[in-house]
Amino acid sequence: MLHEQGWKQRDIAAALGVTEGAVSQWLARARAEGVAALRQRRSPGAPPKLPRAQLAALPALLARGAPAFGFRGDVWTSPRIATVIETHFGVRYSTRHVRRLLQYLQWTPQRPVPRATQRDEDVIEQWSTERWPALKKGRSKKAAPSSG
Repeated sequence: MLHEQGWKQRDIAAALGVTEGAVSQWLARARAEGVAALRQRRSPGAPPKLPRAQLAALPALLARGAPAFGFRGDVWTSPRIATVIETHFGVRYSTRHVRRLLQYLQWTPQRPVPRATQRDEDVIEQWSTERWPALKKGRSKKAAPSSG
């Protein structure tokens, strides 16, 4: 321990990037319960409802797509994911907590890109490769500046 090597609490706190109060609590716990008590610490709060193994399996479930679970459209929303979690794991979460779980898993929300049903990709591709370059070249460099 740094304290046993003659370090002051202030120096330990600065070296570890913590407050002096935290160092004080650690030293008190080490004196009362031994150094091993600093390594073993239960996390505060209630235990998670969904075990880590099941939480890790969630992205694979979601990768199957929303229609695989009976939803219309391939869009995942927090309420839909909460329903999947409840159905498959028997655990009920609020939509707010589902967002926190997804953030923990680094699973970003997927937003659909609105597209017209009449959209013709071939015509768009042709326009962007043939017509757009001609329009881009035709613009005069001496054109008057825009009023906006």
